[in-house]
Amino acid sequence: MEVMFDDSLITGNDTIDTQHKELIDRIAAFVSCCERGDSKIQAIRMLDYMDEYTNFHFAAEEKLQEEVEYPGIKEHKAKHEEFKGNIAELYEFLDESEGPTEQFTETVKKNVVDWLMYHIKSFDRSVAEYINMRDSADRL
Repeated sequence: MEVMFDDSLITGNDTIDTQHKELIDRIAAFVSCCERGDSKIQAIRMLDYMDEYTNFHFAAEEKLQEEVEYPGIKEHKAKHEEFKGNIAELYEFLDESEGPTEQFTETVKKNVVDWLMYHIKSFDRSVAEYINMRDSADRL
């Protein structure tokens, strides 16, 4: 499964887009690790690597939303918590298995890749549009 940042994921906010590119690169590396059937230890390291950046990115996004007084921040934070729960489930799965299996890889596709792509195209794009409209309001 190919995971990459493309034009459909551009929000129009340089900070968010740059962070999304990095996050998607980390997710792609994790997916590749799973598809290759790497060892449990390697899969956990790659999950740690992805999880670390996810936490950094979500904190930065939420800080930006607070700064611009984004009205949907509560719902957005709840979605971030949902994703963190998905990551916790992946850790549990790896803890109980010998390593990444085909079922695990399918779960990653659904609960990480598909979830994030939808989140960026809907929730994150809404934040970027709000910021753009807010910053352009005096020009209307």
